[in-house]
Amino acid sequence: MDQQHPQPLPSKEDRTWAMLCHLSALAGFIVPLGSIIGPLVIWLLKKEEMPIVDEHGKKALNFQITIAIAYVVCILLMFVVIGVILLPVVAIFSFVMVILASVKANDGKQFDYPLSLKLIK
Repeated sequence: MDQQHPQPLPSKEDRTWAMLCHLSALAGFIVPLGSIIGPLVIWLLKKEEMPIVDEHGKKALNFQITIAIAYVVCILLMFVVIGVILLPVVAIFSFVMVILASVKANDGKQFDYPLSLKLIK
């Protein structure tokens, strides 16, 4: 970002849709695969008309796919007990990161999820 000419803040509507890309992932706590389906639907609907939604949608999807892989690993590790401990840790980490990303998106700022695979570019 150029210090002389800062980027203008995206519109309130753009920021709201970007925030919803992240928040829709919380559906995964209620509906199986909702954490991937929610951001995917919003991203597909708005990515062409709102560049900020395109950016945040990709990041949200990449993170949620990464978390889904982590859940599968945790479930497999339940056979050796460590998965019982790791599963809630992954769930709490996911919840906290989604909230942080949502707040940043609503502020018009970028957020890079830690430990996220870059599957969608």
